[in-house]
Amino acid sequence: MATAMAATAAERTVLEEEFRWLLHAEVHAVLRQLQDILKEASLRFTLPGSGTEGPAKQENFILGSCSTDQVKGVLTLQGDALSQADVNLKMPRNNQLLHLAFREDKQWKLQQIQDARNHVSQAIYLLANRDENYQFKTGAEVLKLMDAVMLQLTRARNRLTTPATLTLPEIAASGLTGCSLGGRGLTPLLPQRMFAPSLPSDLLVNVYINLNKLCLTVYQLHALQPNSTKNFRPAGGSVLHSPGAMFEWGTQRLEVSHVHKVECVVPWLNDALVYFTVSLQLCQQLKDKISVFSSYWSYRPF
Repeated sequence: MATAMAATAAERTVLEEEFRWLLHAEVHAVLRQLQDILKEASLRFTLPGSGTEGPAKQENFILGSCSTDQVKGVLTLQGDALSQADVNLKMPRNNQLLHLAFREDKQWKLQQIQDARNHVSQAIYLLANRDENYQFKTGAEVLKLMDAVMLQLTRARNRLTTPATLTLPEIAASGLTGCSLGGRGLTPLLPQRMFAPSLPSDLLVNVYINLNKLCLTVYQLHALQPNSTKNFRPAGGSVLHSPGAMFEWGTQRLEVSHVHKVECVVPWLNDALVYFTVSLQLCQQLKDKISVFSSYWSYRPF
């Protein structure tokens, strides 16, 4: 009995020493590794005028789709903004070729990229607040820090992997389309802002990030006549609306007649997603190591 108690005491002493080493050495090693990875991730989100690196370089991406050749063109991405758009759209009804381009004085901010970058910066800030001289006193303190960092990284990843679900009126009212909805039976309501010449009144345009892709969607519309026998059901929020989706704009009822979606892969977005995944795995592994020690005691010494 005395031998068993001695063995238990000796085992407890070893475990306590290992736990102290984990708190004082390994935790900081993991924090350093996380900071290095997230600094690499943050470089992928470099913005114009940030730091001493100068403006973010312009990158041209060719739009493509395996299902349609109705839309072709190039989008120019500069940091978190689309600085140029050069898109050709073949109208299905008459094969008319339309050219869509941004005004020279306009850029379109991609809020998803902005938000992801801000969450990465917040994660780096949390990690930097615990420098090499900081002594973690309990495992609970480490778990709390890891949870806070993981929350920021999860939010950053989700902003890229989960595009916003928008209603058609929200797309129509966006600064990108600034839909006028005038002509061809549509009453003009708003000036169009981003494009020169202005978009045709029966087009809506949406741009968003989905995982590592930059996506452009063009919706063609037609007005439903007041005496239409169609059962009018306004469409709810969606990342991508289908032909037949309906909505109200002012006093008019409108329907989507055609949808064209094209996209392009942005390599550095893929890099960022990999960095997020690796960082989340490191955080979880450290949490698991901390939690393992709780199974050796009936009370929680941390």
